[in-house]
Amino acid sequence: MAKQDYYATLGVAREASAEDLKRAYRKLAMQYHPDRNPGDKQAEAKFKEVSEAYDVLKDEQKRAAYDRFGHAAFEQGGGGPGGFDFSGAGGLGDIFDQMFGDFMGGGRRGGSGRPRSGADIRQAVEIDLAEAFAGTKVNLRVPTRVTCEACGGTGSEDKSRSADTCGTCHGAGKVRAQQGFFLIERTCPTCGGSGRVVRNPCRICRGAGTVQRERSLQVAVPAGVEDGTRIRLAGEGEAGGPGAANGDLYVHVAIRPHEFFQRDAANILLRVPLRMTQAALGGEVEVPVIDGSKAKVKIPPGTQTGDQFRLRGKGFSVLRSPARGDMFIQVAVETPQNLTAKQRELLESFEAESQKHEKGSPDHEGFFAKVAAFFEGRS
Repeated sequence: MAKQDYYATLGVAREASAEDLKRAYRKLAMQYHPDRNPGDKQAEAKFKEVSEAYDVLKDEQKRAAYDRFGHAAFEQGGGGPGGFDFSGAGGLGDIFDQMFGDFMGGGRRGGSGRPRSGADIRQAVEIDLAEAFAGTKVNLRVPTRVTCEACGGTGSEDKSRSADTCGTCHGAGKVRAQQGFFLIERTCPTCGGSGRVVRNPCRICRGAGTVQRERSLQVAVPAGVEDGTRIRLAGEGEAGGPGAANGDLYVHVAIRPHEFFQRDAANILLRVPLRMTQAALGGEVEVPVIDGSKAKVKIPPGTQTGDQFRLRGKGFSVLRSPARGDMFIQVAVETPQNLTAKQRELLESFEAESQKHEKGSPDHEGFFAKVAAFFEGRS
């Protein structure tokens, strides 16, 4: 029976961030955990599927291998240690050589003697919160390797015969040498690991088949995108060898902090300072909304610092959905400063009147009543 796609198992998109993966896994693991479903074999099997999917996708290297090769990246062959065959063409050894060849000394072209897929490129972009709300298009200038136009990517001046099999490694891309008890395998010095030798190298790319260029790309950032989201553009990475696929471009999105708004998933928090008289008497204030419009908020008399008012549907856009979150207005009552003589006179009159009628300040009255009782109990 074919395995379900790991992203589908977790219920997330392929470009999901690490935080999205963790959130989805925790939810499903809690739902299907054997302790919460004793004796339920289906729940136990589902829990194992979810754990397996998350174990692969949470690891950047495993995820990159899975994105490129699917489940084949982790299927066992036969003949190698632990059941894996690292020597057969097209097996797991080739996969890991493509993924991690640079770390093993072979480079991207070493190992199998076949043209390698192009390298992936990672690029970071920064947008503001309003652009993340509405979606935007970002222009990028990406330094990359593209197919040489002069030779059509063959690496040879003679396009009809691009390259011959390397006589040193016989197309394997690697050579072996005995050193004492050890058999050392190295990248072929003649062909550089490609397994082929260009007899009449192109004057432009010098036989590489690709040249360094800077490309201009426009990337569509969807509305509702979150900070740290990774957008994958298939085939927009570096050009591969002759007949091989291009790499991918991964765009990492960062969102700048906003002057007014703070985002919490699909909700938005806006802190609004109120004058003491506004909070005491009540009234109406006009506040900005993330979509560029304005909204009026009714402030009831006696509003206190920390009180919140909810504006439904005025929050952040939800990714791939017409829905919107809510906006929460959090009030901060300000104490007046730098009083004029008239203001001081009015406030002193207000304070004198307040002392006669303390019920207008219930928290104040209640606090000091408890303080008085506290000290009476100690005497």
